[in-house]
Amino acid sequence: MIFGKHINRYYLKYGPRLLLGAVALVLVDYVQLIMPELYRMLVNGLNTGEVLYKGATVPFTMDFLLDKLCLPIVYIIVVMIIGRFLWRVCFFGAAIKVETDIRIRMFDHCKDLSREYYQVNKVGNLMSLFTNDLDTIQECFGDGMLMLFDALFLGALAFSKMLRMDLVLTSLTLIPLTMLLLLGVFMGKTMMKKWEVRQQAFSNLSDFAQEAFSGYAVVKAFVKELVQLKDFRKLNIENEDTNVSYVRTSTMLHVFITLLVETVICVILGYGGYLVYRGRFDAGQLVEYIAYFTSVVWPVMAVAMLIEKSARGKASMNRITELLEAKIDVQDRAEARDVDAIRGKIEFRDLTFRYPDGEFDALEHVSFTIEAGESVGIVGKTGSGKTTIVDLILRTYNVPDGTLFVDDRDVNDISIRSLREGCAYVPQDNFLFSDTIANNINFAYDELDQTAVENAAKLADVHGNVSEFKDRYKTILGERGVTVSGGQKQRISIARALMKNAPILILDDSVSAVDTDTEKVILENLRNTRQGKTTILIAHRISTIESLDKIVFVEDGRVIAVGSHESLLSTCPAYARMVELQRLEDEAKE
Repeated sequence: MIFGKHINRYYLKYGPRLLLGAVALVLVDYVQLIMPELYRMLVNGLNTGEVLYKGATVPFTMDFLLDKLCLPIVYIIVVMIIGRFLWRVCFFGAAIKVETDIRIRMFDHCKDLSREYYQVNKVGNLMSLFTNDLDTIQECFGDGMLMLFDALFLGALAFSKMLRMDLVLTSLTLIPLTMLLLLGVFMGKTMMKKWEVRQQAFSNLSDFAQEAFSGYAVVKAFVKELVQLKDFRKLNIENEDTNVSYVRTSTMLHVFITLLVETVICVILGYGGYLVYRGRFDAGQLVEYIAYFTSVVWPVMAVAMLIEKSARGKASMNRITELLEAKIDVQDRAEARDVDAIRGKIEFRDLTFRYPDGEFDALEHVSFTIEAGESVGIVGKTGSGKTTIVDLILRTYNVPDGTLFVDDRDVNDISIRSLREGCAYVPQDNFLFSDTIANNINFAYDELDQTAVENAAKLADVHGNVSEFKDRYKTILGERGVTVSGGQKQRISIARALMKNAPILILDDSVSAVDTDTEKVILENLRNTRQGKTTILIAHRISTIESLDKIVFVEDGRVIAVGSHESLLSTCPAYARMVELQRLEDEAKE
């Protein structure tokens, strides 16, 4: 079995099911131990022609064989079949429900974790938690319940019968069995450590494979297939070595179990044969005693296996617990409230921000205002803090109190859900799901509106491309949208944001992969359809944002200037220099 604060609740939740399984198991164990008595009567009847039955000696006849031995065996077999089916359904069914419930809790917790968590923890490692480790938990919960109850009831019943038959012989059998339990406890700690190493090796292998598959285009472009194969082989060998080491320890445990069990059988045969010779046992009783002992062997082995499984389960549960107890860094505070509607005014007031793992401030004393309905461009060199500004608007990270306001309310007083409901976002990486184009564009809604989807695609100037596909909007995109070009991927992402029609639209360098003509079409569509709504456009090309209502020029985490294109040209030398450099670059390209 396995215990811990994240799994103890299930013993109570599925208590009635587990209790029913335990009752069925005890019933099976009880009727199973009637069999040795029937074996004794059969052996003695064949040897002497007489049988001791209910305290009286009766002849061993065909009628006695059929009525008193064969018929009860049939009943016992029927009860054992029904009982074993019942406890399997109860124990293993509960274990599957526990696995399902923990997986849901893990995923639910994952959705609330911050971006920082996923920057530190790799996808492959997280996937191993949802697969290998959860499988181990499920196995330990189901098999553990079986082994615990079987060891307690079957072992206790069989030992009590063995003790009544001969105290000395039973005491002799306990010596090797006690050694077996001590060995299991000692080996369990070693196996737990080896299991942790094994799971980590598998996680490392999963991480590498996931990354290699995601970046296969880069691998091929740089002709690094052999290097990737070499690195994968190294990790695979490490995974193999850790598995072999664990299996070696597990095999040693089972070998010692078998050795000690066979030792006990030798003791029973030796001393039991002596008791038969002295007349204290007859042949039937010796067979009966051996049958009881074989019934005890499984509970003893179950205890050793339970120790092994518990060690594995504890190691996996520790890894899962780390995920379930991972701190949710970005969350609503107690006084945060939902807002009915967001108008779109955004104000930064002397905001200074540093990433949780950063060594210096990403933004310093940022102050500017975006009025509701304005179209604003944010421009600056790479790494100047443009994306950080919009990430804070979306509350991707925690924001200091009194530094960022939406509709004149501190963002910390607005629930994260309602704030993000009022925003549409096109990130830099333009992530698309492995789904149809229509479902990707319609992502903000549960019900598909094909007309609205096509209208959004037209605004993003991608409708013509989609119409050329064989399945049009039903075309299934590959993982992360690899089946479409970079420009198409970018425009589908824009269409997804436009489909939401939110009061605040944020486009983070979202037209960099399209040509200038397509860019002009998209920007013109934005001007025509976003009247009265706030639009924030991050760009590297001045031409992309020069016609917007306002431009925010960012340099080294500071807002250097805010104003129209014309006013910045005359008042901000750094902005004017960037404009001139881009003009010279464009002329050089021509």
